[in-house]
Amino acid sequence: MHLRKSTPVLIVDTIEPALAFWRDRLHFSVTVEVPHAGTLGFVILANDRIEVMYQSAASVRSDAHAPMHWNHDRSYLYVDVDDVDAVARALVGFEIVLPRRQTFYGATEIAFREPGGHFVTFAQIASD
Repeated sequence: MHLRKSTPVLIVDTIEPALAFWRDRLHFSVTVEVPHAGTLGFVILANDRIEVMYQSAASVRSDAHAPMHWNHDRSYLYVDVDDVDAVARALVGFEIVLPRRQTFYGATEIAFREPGGHFVTFAQIASD
């Protein structure tokens, strides 16, 4: 099992104000945009080797597969892996907060609660 990268996902009321910070001032590129209810629901911003993701709280709440105990957390980790099944086997016994699922963007995901209470989503991209 190889963990390739970890990206913070910052949950906010509205994403658009964050664009002035990352895109306009720090020259990050918006690499992914997902609309939600007439506004941005999710974005990925990147600059060289640094990546940050934003998701709106409304988008999290509307996700049928969102963790039931979200508790209005403001962030979680998204970890790109080469073998999501190996991760699932390694973490047997830890609380699964997002059952294994296939996403529309081509990832197989599963999320656990780590001992500090944070959510960690592990994702294997379809091309892997």
